[in-house]
Amino acid sequence: MALPVRQQLKYWGIAFAIFAVVLWFLGDVLLPFVLGSAIAYALDPVADRLEKWGFSRAAATATITIACIVLFIVVLLPAARMLVDQLTQLFSIAPELFLDLRAFLTEKFPTLMSEGGALHSALASIGDTIKQKGGTVVETALTSVGSLLNILMLFLIVPVVTVYMLLDWDRMTAKVDDLVPLDHKETIRHLAREIDGVLAGFIRGMGSVMVILGTYYAVLLWLVGLQFGLVVGVAAGMLTFIPYVGAIVGGGLAIGLALFQFWGEWWWIVAVWAIFQSGQFLEGNVITPRLVGDSVGLHPVWLLLALSVFGALFGFIGLLVAVPLAAALGVIVRFLGQQYKGSKLYLGYSAERDGVEK
Repeated sequence: MALPVRQQLKYWGIAFAIFAVVLWFLGDVLLPFVLGSAIAYALDPVADRLEKWGFSRAAATATITIACIVLFIVVLLPAARMLVDQLTQLFSIAPELFLDLRAFLTEKFPTLMSEGGALHSALASIGDTIKQKGGTVVETALTSVGSLLNILMLFLIVPVVTVYMLLDWDRMTAKVDDLVPLDHKETIRHLAREIDGVLAGFIRGMGSVMVILGTYYAVLLWLVGLQFGLVVGVAAGMLTFIPYVGAIVGGGLAIGLALFQFWGEWWWIVAVWAIFQSGQFLEGNVITPRLVGDSVGLHPVWLLLALSVFGALFGFIGLLVAVPLAAALGVIVRFLGQQYKGSKLYLGYSAERDGVEK
């Protein structure tokens, strides 16, 4: 005898509450496993493609692992080192850079920087804050992530978890499918396929767009000699998942730095502007349509809400699970909306009368 719907909802509600409590208390412990699972999920289509070419699952996993190690050593490690160097330099010279900015504005726009003016007072207040707290920014950022031991453990555990998850991904999904309640198997499979489509479109598609644009901006800004161009390019790429925000924030920062650094050399300022204009053209007309298309289904406002809520509740681990949970909730809400439109609550008695009349 099947359980009543009310009983099923009660049990699933208890399971969700247990999941939330575990996430709350064990978020830092679960971080490497969530990261490893996310990376394995993103790489699973590559392993499937290699299997179609005749590789075994173990051989496909080994090939992907070796390729990732080579990519990390040859490309990512030097780029990460340059990025850390620029961030450290930015934090260390921020007070001096701010004083130079005030002097620059005072020289070029004396009317805006008159003594006692609103802009002068605001900049003075910001400068005092940087002097007082700028030295603790790096320390605070490091302590918020965790100790050095935790960071080392993160780099050690995540690759191991990724390899094992990628190796056993198909078997694990088959096991989960086997545990789905029989009465709801087809419905849950349908929802799971839709959630997977949304996640694939966002994590794999938008992730690729973010990497491509971040690399494009960072490399070109570095080539034109813009100070902190690597940091600006990476920040613009990371914000690309919010339409126009990455280009506006990154472009504003880059052009502002270019005006400060290349004042009088207008061709370099125009070059920085052209980099972001061309990046936006490529994103809108070539990269996003090919890699993402119209299948994402995650509205930017819904995504920002999920990131804010889960980040506030569960910290960094909440930011990681926000995207899949937002995708799942979005699919479930759309499914419930369709069910509602076919119910008597929506149709009322008018549908029955129409049926009788026909």
